Amino acid sequence: MSHFSTVKTELRDRESLLAALRDLGQEPSSGEQPVRGYRGQTVTADLCCPQSEGGDIGFRWNSAEQRYELVTDLDLWKQSVPVERFLAQLTQRYALQSILRSSAEEGYQVAEQRQQADGSIELVVTRWQG
Repeated sequence: MSHFSTVKTELRDRESLLAALRDLGQEPSSGEQPVRGYRGQTVTADLCCPQSEGGDIGFRWNSAEQRYELVTDLDLWKQSVPVERFLAQLTQRYALQSILRSSAEEGYQVAEQRQQADGSIELVVTRWQG
């Protein structure tokens, strides 16, 4: 019996997802990867963040919905926060990485980046016009 759970997300851009995972201290590997779960069971995902005791964190591309889904064995979840909080943190870092990438593409540079007491991130970008 499989113990894997799939959680829908709104994460669509691979590079922003990889950067956000790294921001959270994960070490994602790309390409079809086995995600380990209960008693050595595995499921294939497009991105995998291996965990030392199993219970890996994977992301599988859902081509019908054009977004990534989190796939993991929730019984083996060993992160410092519950899966819902992890996804909230990941989504925030994903949004930040997406904004940083698109800002750089438009010629903007980060002037300030501050973490607020409430957990929000304040970002100030500038662009010099010649």
